[in-house]
Amino acid sequence: MAAWAAVLSLMALLAVGVLAIYLVSLVISPRGTLGAGPFLSGARPREHALSRYHVRWYAVTLVFLAFDMEMVFMYPWALVVAEVGTVALVEMFIFLGLLMVGVVYAWREGAFRWV
Repeated sequence: MAAWAAVLSLMALLAVGVLAIYLVSLVISPRGTLGAGPFLSGARPREHALSRYHVRWYAVTLVFLAFDMEMVFMYPWALVVAEVGTVALVEMFIFLGLLMVGVVYAWREGAFRWV
């Protein structure tokens, strides 16, 4: 039961902290609405915030996520490659080859053309 009391008291402390931050921001924030937000250094945006993106950005995003996942897997691999040996090296080259197949496919489909 003491563990639950600690968890509940921590959650209550967290809620009080969040409420305190909101109250401080309400007290010190300027009154009225701003003409434009901090986006583009205060310049007025040219399009609505919920406007649609061009479809080419989705392919670029997927390629970025693929290389982001590569780094997520490559860091722990770099820590243990000396212990595991050539098997780890071969597996990483297979993984990088699969990523390269994805990049070549995206390149062939025109994901990197901007015109």
